[in-house]
Amino acid sequence: MDFLPRLPLADWIDAFVDWLKNADFIFDSLTSFISAIIEGLDAGIGFFPSWLLIVLLTAITYWFAGRKTGLTAFVFIGLFLIDNMGYWDGMVLTLAIVISASLISVIVGVPFGIWMSKNDVVEGAIKPVLDFMQTMPAFVYLIPAVAFFGIGEVPGVVASVIFAMPPTIRLTNLGIRQVSTEAIEAADAFGSTPAQKLFKVQLPMAKVTIMTGVNQTIMLALSMVVIASMIGAGGLGTEVYYAVGRNDAGGGFEAGFAIVILAIILDRLTQSFSNGRK
Repeated sequence: MDFLPRLPLADWIDAFVDWLKNADFIFDSLTSFISAIIEGLDAGIGFFPSWLLIVLLTAITYWFAGRKTGLTAFVFIGLFLIDNMGYWDGMVLTLAIVISASLISVIVGVPFGIWMSKNDVVEGAIKPVLDFMQTMPAFVYLIPAVAFFGIGEVPGVVASVIFAMPPTIRLTNLGIRQVSTEAIEAADAFGSTPAQKLFKVQLPMAKVTIMTGVNQTIMLALSMVVIASMIGAGGLGTEVYYAVGRNDAGGGFEAGFAIVILAIILDRLTQSFSNGRK
């Protein structure tokens, strides 16, 4: 179809990005806010010596994961190996970035999911946006993140939030919509207000589904943080990135193994929080 003129989509996007750059004060404020969260978490987690944090996380795992000795032993040995291989500081920074991105995703995503569950028109409008966010290649998010926030941990968090938020929104919406009509009718019969019905009936009954979305958000945030090492996000992803550049198979495997250990620990702990202590 060469007879048709080429759609200047790239030019439109570039013009839109240039227009958004006029709001530097907004992006500067967001940068300061997100940077404060990352630095606070990094300092808070890094305040504890590695041996003490290993003991604390092992105890937390044992307490919340139903006293499963296998998982508890894995957490202890896995964290010990990360420290032993010299990746502890990188793990702490990666954890701080992942927690920052996950917190922002949940704080923003859960209200959107609730809004979608209450309004079919809103659901129909937001679903295509979520499809777009989930299918766009992850590397593409690095471009606007760098354009608006420079390089470093902050654009890594921003890109991670955009990439990782959809599961929380989708599963919050799904969980609330799946609450039984009998429970809703019972709440209405007792004269519950919409707020009481939401916080005392719908959200508690949708807890497992919502926490599944949060779990997926954390996993996606971790994967995006690794990719964001290309724009200076730091952490374990940087070690992998450097290993690729040096063709260092051993170093890349070590850093990748540390990321796998961290991913499994975060996955199991969030699943445990979802199911509750037994």
